Amino acid sequence: MILLARQQFTLRHPGGGAQALAFVRDPARSLAAVDFLRGLHTDARQVRGELVVAVPVLGEVDLPFCSWLHVTSDGAELRPQPLEHERAWVEVGGVARVDAPGEMAFSFEFRAHLSVPEGGGWGGAAFEKMARAAAERTLERLARTLPARIAAALAQD
Repeated sequence: MILLARQQFTLRHPGGGAQALAFVRDPARSLAAVDFLRGLHTDARQVRGELVVAVPVLGEVDLPFCSWLHVTSDGAELRPQPLEHERAWVEVGGVARVDAPGEMAFSFEFRAHLSVPEGGGWGGAAFEKMARAAAERTLERLARTLPARIAAALAQD
């Protein structure tokens, strides 16, 4: 099962464009207050960690991810990388663009790959439909918290 959630928003860095660029190019800083990311490891080229979600019916699900960090002239991009040999994982992709006054435009996409137990007959199909709906709502709810969480990281910066 593949689930998708997107979130776009803008924030203004009080320090202007140069400080905004440094903020969006450093995921350890910009994602520091995103509480649904656990075990965040970053370096100059890569971001790794787990997206943790509590999904009704399935329980708490830890979805590992790996994204390449690509610095651009006006910001940064996260380019998701597939994870092999995982039953459940998430692609975390995003773009952050900065203008001269320090306006930061963010666009994130989460594409979760989940394996659910196979069930026969209408009961199995009903379970999968219920699990899908619950997981989609949860992933969308998490994505909606991103503006506030990144704003909190900005306030701590």
